[in-house]
Amino acid sequence: MERVICLIMGYAFGLVQTGFFYGKAHGTDLRTRGSGNSGATNTLRVMGKKAGAVVLLGDVLKCIVACILARLLFGSKQPDMELLYVLYAGFGVILGHNFPFYLKFKGGKGIAATGGLIIAIMDFRVFIICLTVFLLTVFLTRYVSLGSMLGAGTFFIVWTVITMNGWNSVAPSCRLESCIVVLLIALLAIIRHKSNIRRLLSGTENKLGAKK
Repeated sequence: MERVICLIMGYAFGLVQTGFFYGKAHGTDLRTRGSGNSGATNTLRVMGKKAGAVVLLGDVLKCIVACILARLLFGSKQPDMELLYVLYAGFGVILGHNFPFYLKFKGGKGIAATGGLIIAIMDFRVFIICLTVFLLTVFLTRYVSLGSMLGAGTFFIVWTVITMNGWNSVAPSCRLESCIVVLLIALLAIIRHKSNIRRLLSGTENKLGAKK
């Protein structure tokens, strides 16, 4: 039951579409501009750096808040299950962000929310490695989409190594389950970038900072 509550609660937080509301407040519907999604990257390209930063921060924070609530509600009672509940809450946020029912399930790609989850886990090893992979990829290639996918994949790999070796507080009975949740998050990030993958393969993907 705790898992379901965390998932539903996370979805509710994910419904706060920062990019959509920010765009509407400034007379822009991001769903009809650029790549057509309401995430931070498209906001950056369509509306500029300030807007991109605001949306990025909002999408990260909504996941962190949902994860904090999961800790407060269930963590003290079941400390060895706390990280699992955080993962479910974060997964819920990502689902709500990507598939908001009131926008006909057309949202963002969940990368900023995934970043918020990685922060909320509060494991500097996972955070540093994932951030390094993302930033290094974007710096070398200028492809945010590639950095996002590699970062998500790295999240799964690092989490699996740490968890299955018992190097965090996840209960032994829930280690595999937690890895499956993170795998679903990583796969969803890749699936949401399927159009980017096609453009990367064809050499037509937009680079960060490139003029249109």
